[in-house]
Amino acid sequence: MRPPPSPPLLPLLLLLVLLPSPPAVAAAAGPTSLEALRAAAGRRAASPATQERAAAGVLRRLLPSHALSFRFQIDPKGGVCGDSSCFRISNVDGSSKGGAEILIQGNTAVELASGLHWYLKYWCGVHISWDKTGGAQLASVPSPGSLPRVKGTAVKVERPVPWNYYQNVVTSSYSFVWWDWRRWEKEIDWMALQGINLPLAFTGQEAVWQKVFKSFNVTDRDLDDFFGGPAFLAWARMGNLHAWGGPLSQNWLDQQLALQKKILSRMIELGMVPVLPSFSGNVPVAFKKLFPSASITRLGEWNTVDGNPRWCCTYILDPSDALFIDVGQAFIKQQMKEYGDITSIYNCDTFNENTPPTNEPAYISSLGSAIYQAMSRGNKDAVWLMQGWLFYSDAAFWKESQMKALLHSVPIGKMMVLDLFADVKPIWQTSSQFYGVPYIWCMLHNFGGNIEMYGVLDSISSGPIDVGVGMCMEGIEHNPVVYELMSEMAFRSQKVEVEDWLKSYSYRRYGQSNVEIQKAWAILYHTIYNCTDGIADHNRDYIVEFPDISPSSFSSQYSKGRSISVVRKHPRFLGEVSASLPQPHLWYSTAEAVKSLELFLKAGDDLSESLTYRYDLVDLARQSLSKLANKVYLDAMDSYQMRDSSDLNFHTKKFLEVIMDIETLLASDDNFLLGPWLETAKSLATTEDERKQYEWNARTQVTMWYDDTKTEQSKLHDYANKFWSGLLKSYYHPRASKYFTRLSRSLQENRSFQLEEWRRDWISYSNEWQSGKELYPVKATGDALAISRSLFAKYFR
Repeated sequence: MRPPPSPPLLPLLLLLVLLPSPPAVAAAAGPTSLEALRAAAGRRAASPATQERAAAGVLRRLLPSHALSFRFQIDPKGGVCGDSSCFRISNVDGSSKGGAEILIQGNTAVELASGLHWYLKYWCGVHISWDKTGGAQLASVPSPGSLPRVKGTAVKVERPVPWNYYQNVVTSSYSFVWWDWRRWEKEIDWMALQGINLPLAFTGQEAVWQKVFKSFNVTDRDLDDFFGGPAFLAWARMGNLHAWGGPLSQNWLDQQLALQKKILSRMIELGMVPVLPSFSGNVPVAFKKLFPSASITRLGEWNTVDGNPRWCCTYILDPSDALFIDVGQAFIKQQMKEYGDITSIYNCDTFNENTPPTNEPAYISSLGSAIYQAMSRGNKDAVWLMQGWLFYSDAAFWKESQMKALLHSVPIGKMMVLDLFADVKPIWQTSSQFYGVPYIWCMLHNFGGNIEMYGVLDSISSGPIDVGVGMCMEGIEHNPVVYELMSEMAFRSQKVEVEDWLKSYSYRRYGQSNVEIQKAWAILYHTIYNCTDGIADHNRDYIVEFPDISPSSFSSQYSKGRSISVVRKHPRFLGEVSASLPQPHLWYSTAEAVKSLELFLKAGDDLSESLTYRYDLVDLARQSLSKLANKVYLDAMDSYQMRDSSDLNFHTKKFLEVIMDIETLLASDDNFLLGPWLETAKSLATTEDERKQYEWNARTQVTMWYDDTKTEQSKLHDYANKFWSGLLKSYYHPRASKYFTRLSRSLQENRSFQLEEWRRDWISYSNEWQSGKELYPVKATGDALAISRSLFAKYFR
């Protein structure tokens, strides 16, 4: 779970760095290990012709009308870029009518795509974001034959470092789980345009594991109890749970493996270096019977309400056991058989919340060595990519001696560490920069795929810009301004003046300059996108994470302050569960944010046809109303404490009304609908049983998440909450209504609030909803601008 916040000590960036310590280790390991990694990647790279065709494919899919307007050229021998990674943009002189006008050169297709994006942004005023955040604004591109010329001989842009990392191990469940190849193709294009070249590639691994475990005599029935359901695979892979949401059909396994092969093929064509999974020790329970002498440990429970063995408590094979190397090597070999020799980088997180049985450094070193052996026997060039989360979550165990023993158990340059929560708890500062081991500075900007406008643009823009940028969010498709600036910093060699950059950004995003919009973004820059309180944002607004408490439980403290919150940490899950009245994160003046909304509305007559404008308008109006609802909820609690039934009814009615008004607002934009999430889940099914299972998975992840009893909600309820039309009307509104109805009745009958009765009623409703089949719209209805104006007049004038 997410730890208590502390002030950030580095910008909100994910930084691939080689800043070794002590100096003696640095001199031997720094540049050499990086060069070795680049050399290994180069040996596996697609041919220049293949990469040039791949870059041309990105252009053709993005801007087919200009498919012949650009020429792409790989620079394999460093004639343009030298030893660095770069792109170079120049004019094509003397080309025939309808021919290429702009030449883009670079050392991989990712550089070529990045150069294309750079030219389109800064010469043609283009904006490119995820479709679910408004998509691309391409109307400003001049027609073929009229593209702006580059001044001078050429423009060359170098990366500060060659590697840009992308994804979180749970993004595959919160965002990618229901994607088909068409959606994946768009994502890989987006990655290339943003300059990402070191992405996780975790899709389809269960099909590989099926083949490996069967070679160790594990049966299909054993695997049914081992794999999680589609929406919960990330946590089954990490050994947090088993069987929850499962089993996986053979159709799913085959389908995902075929999809992974397409994903990897495209990544390689574009010159990316995919990060594949490796064996962390997580094994089916059947291993205990098949290998009775093996050292296999049952892990403790993880966020279950009662430790139900149907999904609680997984088994881990000790790395010191010889069987570990056999299984690990078999998995690497099977991946190479399926995909070819495409990468040398593998992710493995054996020790997350799995403390070794002794703190003896020699023993820890032997464990690390065994893990690496399992990789290197499968691939002699293997590099171990490890999350550094364990060094925080179990800091009492991982002291300097133990950290060094693990980190130095692998040859320097053969391990990279993800400082996973460095924006809040940077481990590099307390470990002499991981004692000389290359590490990745990670930012977790989003949790659970929640929808919340949030960011720290100043931190992103101010460096350290000489070592690169990347992204490690749990869920994607939100806050396009944050991700555009963060991606751009991969190619910046000096600080960006954010206010000026935002003027350019708003012009490109909406396709025209607008004074009101510029003023609005100036306010957003200093409010919503200026979070400096050190708290990693997880949306806990009362509409989407309704407090599961009795008002009497905090009555003695409530009058003294409205932010009573006791947090129980669950270190293996990035989040938190409140034991009393939670405090939604608020780091800015809501009054100022409402001023920016008013300016957005004034710009509406000029920008109403822009999909990017509509997305931003709906998002900002949604956030303003949600923060208002937080205050209304607290007013209702005040009324209850004062035993004022009339006032309670007034605020209850207003809270429920705000929910339904947000529902109407969200229904006016395709990107805020529940329907597409459910329909894409069902679209992957080939049988009725699969349809039911996939829809249950999709519904459960965004609501109750995990197991419950008749009177106790899941400990992770609402962790992956969403502001989606359909979800507010059918789930969040009934929940709040049931609660407030019972709250009002308790005042009328002069008795305490019956929390267990509400829980019983609500949990029963939730479980029925999770198993429901009702359809939800997949297309927007209503005029977003008119609805936003009406709601502004209703609530903020």
